Amino acid sequence: MPMHVVLVSGGIGSLGKEYDEKGVENVTVKSTVFTGTENGLRIKTWGRPSGGFAKGVVFEHALMQNVRNPIIIDQNYCPEERGCPDQNSGIKISQMTYGDIQGSSTSLVVVNFDCSAINPCSGLGLQDIKLTYGNGPAESSCDDGTAFGLVEPPSRLV
Repeated sequence: MPMHVVLVSGGIGSLGKEYDEKGVENVTVKSTVFTGTENGLRIKTWGRPSGGFAKGVVFEHALMQNVRNPIIIDQNYCPEERGCPDQNSGIKISQMTYGDIQGSSTSLVVVNFDCSAINPCSGLGLQDIKLTYGNGPAESSCDDGTAFGLVEPPSRLV
């Protein structure tokens, strides 16, 4: 059965709303410009059990202009805390690549990988990232993955 995918602000959203979703793989988003949006490159999954996955996604050549969340993985999505509070996403996120992403953010945290506690993200890669916040340094919030080349702000990725 085909998977219904919602592309939102250059991202993939609402994965795991239903338990029996299959998954999404081999998606490329490239040469995009985001101006004044809430989200840029986003993967969003519901914070509830699911057997689905997202893998082999490539985000490249993106320009952010005053974007609140330029790069974000949100695996704890639970609008209005209905039907999923205090649950973890069952969606398995792997093999995500972000390359040549530049521009400005309206929030301090410009890279935020909020992965599932029971099904952590794997194979996340950042390469040639240059994102700023106002006139000061920006921050990253991510624990797993690999960083190559210029990555500003610096991440804890190895």
